[in-house]
Amino acid sequence: MTAEETFRQERARQLAAAAERYRASGDERRAVQRQQDAGVPFPDSGQAIAARATRLLERHAVPAALAVEAVRAQPLTAPDAYERIIGVSKELQAWSFLPRGARAARTVARISTRENGRELPLGTGFLVSPRLLMTNHHVLPDAETARQCFVEFDAQVTVDNTPQPATRLEFDPDGFFVADQRLDYALVLVAAGPDGRPPGETFGWNRLSVQPGKLVIGEPVNVIGHPMGRLKEIAVRDNMLQVRLDDFLQYTTDTEPGNSGSPVFNDQWEVVALHHSGVPRTDEQGRVLRADGQVWQPGDGDDAVDWVSNEGVRVSSILQHLAQLPAALRSGPPAEMGAESGLSAAESLGPTAAVAPLPVAATAVPAPAVPAPAVPAPAVAATAVAATASAASASGPVTAPAGTHTGLRARDGAFGGRRHLVFLHGRSQEHKDPQDLRREWTAGLNQGLVRAGLPTVDPADAWFPYYGDRLVQALAAHEAVPRVTEAVGPSPAEAVAPASPTAREVYEEMIGEAARKWNLPPERQPDLERITLGDVVGRLHRQLGWLAARSDLDAWTIALILRDVAAYLDDRPVRDAVLGSVLETLPEDGEVILVSHSLGTVVGMDLTTRLSPALRMIHLTTVGSPLGLDSVYKRLLIGGPKRPDVVADWLNGWSPSDAVAIGCPLADEWAGAVTDVAVLNAHDRAHDIAEYLSHPEVAGEIGSHLGLATG
Repeated sequence: MTAEETFRQERARQLAAAAERYRASGDERRAVQRQQDAGVPFPDSGQAIAARATRLLERHAVPAALAVEAVRAQPLTAPDAYERIIGVSKELQAWSFLPRGARAARTVARISTRENGRELPLGTGFLVSPRLLMTNHHVLPDAETARQCFVEFDAQVTVDNTPQPATRLEFDPDGFFVADQRLDYALVLVAAGPDGRPPGETFGWNRLSVQPGKLVIGEPVNVIGHPMGRLKEIAVRDNMLQVRLDDFLQYTTDTEPGNSGSPVFNDQWEVVALHHSGVPRTDEQGRVLRADGQVWQPGDGDDAVDWVSNEGVRVSSILQHLAQLPAALRSGPPAEMGAESGLSAAESLGPTAAVAPLPVAATAVPAPAVPAPAVPAPAVAATAVAATASAASASGPVTAPAGTHTGLRARDGAFGGRRHLVFLHGRSQEHKDPQDLRREWTAGLNQGLVRAGLPTVDPADAWFPYYGDRLVQALAAHEAVPRVTEAVGPSPAEAVAPASPTAREVYEEMIGEAARKWNLPPERQPDLERITLGDVVGRLHRQLGWLAARSDLDAWTIALILRDVAAYLDDRPVRDAVLGSVLETLPEDGEVILVSHSLGTVVGMDLTTRLSPALRMIHLTTVGSPLGLDSVYKRLLIGGPKRPDVVADWLNGWSPSDAVAIGCPLADEWAGAVTDVAVLNAHDRAHDIAEYLSHPEVAGEIGSHLGLATG
């Protein structure tokens, strides 16, 4: 069977399934229509509307001044205020709406197949990481089909309405391919172009997110694709979300065949769904009908079908499915990607749920070269803790079960055998390969060493204690951390808050202190006669939103990091499990050049109380550290903000745009000499370890302690 024949067969199956879902959701759709006829602008649940308004405010999709004006004109209930804010977003778009749409459009490409000397367009796809392209299962049902196909970027007209030369690239399904028929998605690796660069570096890519609040019923959606194989086209805003199902969205956008695999965007150009099918009108026997009411025949052509709606697969459902793939599909990307190593197929699109493997009806070709974002993807914020560990004693540390990743020792004789380079990682490293992580850290350090005029180091010469799996197991054993999905619910601050009351107290204290340090204006007292902006956002959300607005990190990333720091500081078994895991992979004597990041800086400070007496001194480098927060340092094992005696010298690198390092510089708070170095990290890499280490001021200090000679 040819690729085109397979496409038509699979597409027919999806059309039938979409039509059946459309029939089954008829009551819900009619209820929506009745509300709209009655003047309800967004006939969605109160939770969904609240989540949407919160997200719009948090991401500055609605200027704060306009939001205040929308709710202050008259006394409003909270639901009415939320609707006003969404209405402002729907009616008024900033100038950036157009260039952001153009930027999103560059990630979209046409997929064609080669058959008998011909090139036939099949559908559309779009980049979701520097090298991963998403499309429909019925476009690329298996790796063999992908081998027959190619992809074209910039297949479009210019601003002068003349055809633009397209960039043609090949698929590499042997590198990575996964597809699922029920959710009708496929992910495939796109080979690099002649310049050797991943396509995402040229055309950009979309960060997928499972955060709530991306769309409510009644809001418009935008679809970019290649209908009928034509040059790129866009269906923008003259459409709306009709029905939200568990795994699918139904909307009224005008699309044609060839749009299969197109991204469905909201007005902020966030991907909300993968377009996969028009919805045809059918008779009681399920037969597709023509516009004239007659039964449609294949020879009639798609133009004759009576299309009543369109359907896309919810991005959240795809990400959750990816997170549940068998462990064989969750190997990390190669270090040479310069990416956040060790990501699974799902995590390469951003932080996603780490769950126990479940059986899935997927076609998959595992390979080690799973691509990941060249920069972290904080906008992708659905995270979970794998509840796979057995219950542990409430009074003792959690031991690692069989198969858990362990740390890496440096090779014998590295740096003369008396100096030891130790990397101590932060949170969200579970299920990752320590080899890949060590290469990532070393790659960042080597960039900085080169800029400092120093020789580079070999990854094998670094010690890499690894506690990522142990941390997750300890959290799962001692605290039921709720799984975050796209089901409507609270803000990020509430969604990831620790379940333990005492850990939550630490968490809230950290968020509040960080917000105050970044000059959050005092919260106004609510006016009982009229809702205010503070009432809309909520206390925790307001504080976290302020931190996100002032930094280059999103609210979910900040919340998740502070959540895990709080859990570590509050729960002694969690702390013991982490420290025990780190102590398993440390040198026993000599000098240690300890480089720690994020939560790892807190762990490292505690670690100084448990080191072997034969370790003569520590040269400490901390980056992206929360150690400047009183709520953190007062809970350390060292007893407060004082440099441990075993630490000979201390360099603290921090970026003003990194909200986790909000308490920095440290010298004013910490007793003992601390050298603070402020560095400017790249946008969207504010908290990235490789970005911190690439600065010559940071890397040069590490290199000098290692005894590296200038070239």
